[in-house]
Formats: sequence, C-alpha cells, structure tokens
Amino acid sequence: MPRFLLAIPLAFLLYFFALTATGLITPDEPRYASISREMARSGDWITPRLWGEPWFEKPALLYWMEAAAFRLGLSDDLAPRLPNALAGVAFLIFFYWILHREFGDPAAAYATTILATSAAWLAFSHIGTTDLPMSAAFAAAMLLSLGWLERGDRRWLPVAAALLGAAVLAKGLVPLVLAMPLAWMGRHRLLDWFRPTVIAAFAVVALPWYVLCFLRNGRPFLETFFWQQQFARFVTPERAHGQPFWYYVPVLIGALFPWIPALVPIARHSLYTDTRRRFLLAWVLFGFLFFSASRNKLPGYILPLVPVLAALAGIALADAKRSRWVLVTAAALLVLLGPIAAILPTALAAGISRSPLPPFHWTWLLPALAAVAVWYLDRSGSRGAAIALLATAITAGVAGIELRSFPEIDRVASARPLWNAVAPVRDQVCVASLHRSLRYGLNYYSVTPLPDCHQQPREIEIMQEPGQPPRLVSAVAIPAAFH
Repeated sequence: MPRFLLAIPLAFLLYFFALTATGLITPDEPRYASISREMARSGDWITPRLWGEPWFEKPALLYWMEAAAFRLGLSDDLAPRLPNALAGVAFLIFFYWILHREFGDPAAAYATTILATSAAWLAFSHIGTTDLPMSAAFAAAMLLSLGWLERGDRRWLPVAAALLGAAVLAKGLVPLVLAMPLAWMGRHRLLDWFRPTVIAAFAVVALPWYVLCFLRNGRPFLETFFWQQQFARFVTPERAHGQPFWYYVPVLIGALFPWIPALVPIARHSLYTDTRRRFLLAWVLFGFLFFSASRNKLPGYILPLVPVLAALAGIALADAKRSRWVLVTAAALLVLLGPIAAILPTALAAGISRSPLPPFHWTWLLPALAAVAVWYLDRSGSRGAAIALLATAITAGVAGIELRSFPEIDRVASARPLWNAVAPVRDQVCVASLHRSLRYGLNYYSVTPLPDCHQQPREIEIMQEPGQPPRLVSAVAIPAAFH
C-alpha cells in the first residue's frame, strides 16, 4: 500500500501537472486537434477533415479520443492532450498487472517505474499524436499474449486481438508487421489466432472505420492512406524524413533517459531462460531493424519498443544480485536535467542542432545528492526504496522542467501567444511568412485559417525570418500582448 500511495502523487506530477502550460506544438499536434475538433462539431465520425478538406494520412482512433474530449467541453488546449495522458497512465496500470502475473512483483514494479519515468513515454503522453495510442494498444496486445506463448493459454487471445485491432485503428498496418515475432515464435499453435472469437474481436475493432471510410471516399482514401502513408513512407524518401540506418541507436537510448544504464544488463545471455523473455528480445530486435530499414524516420516511430525495453530492464534488475551501479549511474544522469531544461525550448522551436549549450550553473549538480542516497539505500539492501527515491528525484526534475522551460516553450514553439496577440484584430491580419509548425498551430487557434498575404493582403502581416520569432508588421498599432 505505501508504494501505491507514493505512485498517485508521482503520476499526477508526471502526467497531468502543467499539461496545458504550453500551447500545441509541432505540426502534427495542432493538425490532429483541428481534425478532431471538426469531427466533434460536425458529427461526421468517418471522414477526417482538415479545414474542410478530407485528410487521410492517419486512421480515426486518436481523432475519436480527442473529439470525445471536445464533446465533453474541454478547452482547446486540454482536449487534445488529456486523452493521451490518460492512456499513458492506464497502460502503466495494465503494464504492472501483466508483468506481475508473468514475472512477479519485483520485476513488475521495477519495469513500471522505469517506463513511467522514461523520457519517451512521458513526452508522448504529453502531446496529442498517434504514437502513444498505437504503442499502448500494440504493447498491451503483445504482453497479453505471453501466457499463450509460454503455456498455451488462449483465454486472453480475444482481448489481445481487440487491442491489436485498436493499434491498427490508431496507425494503420505497422502493428501487424511488428507482431511478426509473436507469430513466428508461436507458429506451432498459430491457428489459435484464427479461431472465430479471436478473428471477430480483431475485425469488429479494426475494420468498420476502414470499410466505411472507403465506401464514403473511394479511391482517394486507398491511394492516400495505404499507398502514400503506409507503403511509400517506408520505401521512398518522398516524405522528407530521411535519416541514416543508425538513426534509431541514439534515439532509442535517449528514449529510456535517465534509465540508460539499465539497458546494459539486458544484454546478458542468461536473462533469456524462457520463451516469454526470448519473445521480448525478438520484439525489440525485429522492431528496431524494421524501423531502421524505413526510408523515413521520426523519433516517435520507435515508441512501441520502449515498453518492452522497460520490461526487460525491470526483469534484469529483479534477477540481478548486484545492480547498484545501474541505479547510481541512472541517478547521476539527472545532472543533465539542468542543461536539458535550458536547451529544450530552442530545440523544439528550431531543432537541437541550433540549440547553443548554456553556461554551467552549480544547481545542475544537485541531483548528485540523489545518487548518493540511492547508493546508500541499495547498499543497505533496500533496492525497492532506492528505486522509489530515484523515481521521486526524476519526478522532481520533470516538474522543474515544466516550471522553468514550459513558459519559454509556449513562447517560442507554440502559436498560442501569437494568436492571443492577433485575435483582437484578426480581420486585419494575413500571413506573409511563418514556420510550418506555427502556421498549423495558428490555424488551429484561429479555427478559420488566416489568409495568405499574397492572396488576400491586409493591414497587418505576420512575418517570420528563418531562426527568428514571428513579428507583426503594420502601420497601425500592434497589440501589446505580443512581444
């Protein structure tokens, strides 16, 4: 019970505190939110529409989640984000339960702590994109299949199939490809997945929206969604997200920050003593190779591998007689939170390559005290207490980033302050030049997009030079809210 009493405030601070402290960021988040808001307004739950035009790049699950939040009356900033935050926490509860069932309490507790406080799971639970719903549904389906893989237990297969269908409804065909290690390792009893109840559970979740969207929109839906977004995105560089084959090595390592040292023990051959553990390893390796082979790469693509890495790390920690160096090193890495907080706003607004290193400040070293305390607790035989202290230190560091960096992120990476300045005179404003991310955000907050200046000149122009903040150019007075 004390463990769960600690988990509740930590979960709140990690996943819900300052959830709307920044406006929507990146091109995707305001774009998906615009589609969801229109879905809620129009009542058309089949055809996604972006500013009046059909938009078939992603399937419907995220839109439905966010549209339901809009229907409940949540604000323009909270409605796109709360569903993913809730989904992230709900998965953590499931994650603990399933790992406790399969691997025991210590492994479940350690793995859940690692996942809950890892950089990637936290980040994608804070923004309204499709990566978190797909990853949570897919990982839940795979983990529910562990009993079938190890013991031939078919009871949970219909639920696993429904969750796999939800993953397909979240992001398309990729989850079916990622499930190939499960099919291969369970090939001797694979017909269990073709039982009527299992097939029906998958079909009733995954297929209706695809069928209805095709019947309503025809060939353009098939060409855009399946060819351009599913196949061409993998085999051609036309999406302009090309990266080298090794791109996901640093991305996947960073995704587990600050638990990067916990990746080392999972390389031990002796860890893989049964089919379930070997499947978890195959899941990581196959998924990593699959995503690395894609011509287009974005950091969020790798998110489905983060839960399984956390599971393996938790199992390895539970098995290890000595793991002090892992915990102490992870705690020591928290000294990087200071510089991360300093560079994060610029990295989100202009890219990490354009983020200058900040000058050193002695407060960055304060987390070293946590490393000393973790060392002492683990040395005293209280590994659970050491991990709880480390989780608390991470939570404090995350809250510090939210308090220190989020206001600046809102200012430089979100269009919300720009819209607050423009809103009183919106009928006099046009957009001359604006970064893609801010343009999508501005269109979201304005509901009806402001016109381009070359098509519809107005008294006030929004202009942005590369690497500079946007500015309003006019002979009339500019609202004082925008600086």
